[in-house]
Amino acid sequence: MEPFGFDQLPEVIRQLFEKVEHIEFLLRELQVRPEEDTVMNITEAAAFLKTSPGALYTKVSRGEIPFSKPGRRLYFDKDELRKWVKLGGKH
Repeated sequence: MEPFGFDQLPEVIRQLFEKVEHIEFLLRELQVRPEEDTVMNITEAAAFLKTSPGALYTKVSRGEIPFSKPGRRLYFDKDELRKWVKLGGKH
């Protein structure tokens, strides 16, 4: 930032406030989404991975993919699936 004179102080402060407001906006946009946005059922997870639900059931039964099963339904965490894909399909 270049030096400024006293007469430029109001404009510098205005610019500073605009930048702070923009940073606040960006931080709000980056906030973690609620868990329900990251938890997927079998159909959503299959679409996310571009595979079929049947292929996904096979990976679940073999223990090849991260999932949770609280009760009778399968659920997949989007972040865990991203990590799984980045690791080359290794759990």
